[in-house]
Amino acid sequence: MEKISPQQQLGNAKLGRLMLKFSVPCVLSLLISALYNIVDQIFIGNSELSALGNAATGVVFPVFIVAQAFAWCLGDGCAAFINIFQGKGETQKLDRSVGGCITVTLGCSVALIALFFPLKNQILNLCGASQNSIGYAVTYFNIVVAFFPVYMLSNMLNSVVRADGNPAWAMASMLAGAFINIALDPLFIFAFKMGMAGAAWATVIGQAASFIIGAAYLFRTRTFKLKLSSFIPSFKAVVPAVKLGISTFITQSTIVVIALLSNFMLKKYGAQSVYGEDIPIAIIAIENKVFAIVVSVAVGIILGCQPIVSYNLGCGNYARVKRLFLYILACIGVIGAVATVLFQACPSAIIGLFGAPSDSQNINPQLYTQFGVKTFRIFLMLIGFTCFIKFASIFFQAVGKPVIATVASLIRDIVCFVPLACVLPLSMGIDGVLWAAPVADAVAVVVTVALIIICFKSLNAMERKEKAQSNVE
Repeated sequence: MEKISPQQQLGNAKLGRLMLKFSVPCVLSLLISALYNIVDQIFIGNSELSALGNAATGVVFPVFIVAQAFAWCLGDGCAAFINIFQGKGETQKLDRSVGGCITVTLGCSVALIALFFPLKNQILNLCGASQNSIGYAVTYFNIVVAFFPVYMLSNMLNSVVRADGNPAWAMASMLAGAFINIALDPLFIFAFKMGMAGAAWATVIGQAASFIIGAAYLFRTRTFKLKLSSFIPSFKAVVPAVKLGISTFITQSTIVVIALLSNFMLKKYGAQSVYGEDIPIAIIAIENKVFAIVVSVAVGIILGCQPIVSYNLGCGNYARVKRLFLYILACIGVIGAVATVLFQACPSAIIGLFGAPSDSQNINPQLYTQFGVKTFRIFLMLIGFTCFIKFASIFFQAVGKPVIATVASLIRDIVCFVPLACVLPLSMGIDGVLWAAPVADAVAVVVTVALIIICFKSLNAMERKEKAQSNVE
């Protein structure tokens, strides 16, 4: 009997089994990636740094996302490119795409360092740093930004490893880094009393471990073999991958816009409220990290299934693509429902995991908790819709529809949230910033459903065309 290759199994094995094989490692990888920040937040919040330390990591958060946007754009785009051409049986030039994207990722990381370091004080102030938190933020910023090449290459390679049919290796890479980070955080922060610097060093050492494991995989790839010439960027090899990954870049960039605008508006209207400047920034930093956990699960499922979707699209197996969409949609619905119940029922318990303000920081603990509960119950009210919108955007990318994917990426965050976050506070004060999120979700989900209908009509048309051609032959 002829042995079926791992790539051919994408078009033949049971979908449920494939989803478990590819999505579980991807979900765990993204959860682990989110843990890099959330673990720091928990240890910082329970140390003498407490609320101001949390505010500082929240201020640096958009900087992380900028780096991640470039890395994921190149990584996810390259991954979709690999799987589509695997489905077509054309793998001869994949090494030029992978090697070129690695080189471009490295170049982007160096460029970001050169841009960010001279402007760090301006950037951190723009991100919402106050006079109380700016010192902590600068310390954290200096260390994590210096290690951007490691961080960005680690994230980019993770997508490539999954696309090559080895999600377990990708998961192991992220898992090793997370364990190192978790182990070093209490050692550096509490035992060595390194404060914010300790949290930052624990993070970058973990990232370095992930990068080393990811890079080691390049010596044992399955569907392509890298040579020195592979790393010379080729326009024809890199640009198609970037086009496929552009929606990921836009999605991540919108997160930056949301974070910047939220921090700015919360700082502005917080100063006019009983909460002051620092409480809203500290709480939204916690919300961002918890939100990232939920989205990591939802996005991990569709990213894990991306090789299956793209491969079957390349094979012309449209019925299998549409059936997989429904399976993933059911999983996303469950995740959204569980998260919504959790955030509505016990927000104070979640906030408590991240410590409480220390007596030396002149922050009222009751107001801190009060604003935290309000934030979780309002800002994350329709998080299930948010997960659905992000799932749809990545699915469009996987089926080679970058324009629709881009529209889906922009509609919630840029078209809806940005104007709402600017207008609603004029009449509602700081609460208006919080209400902007669920209103944007409600509007964007309607548009996303319309885009899904358009996408499926396109897939049906392609299916009919291929059947007609095969009948003629």
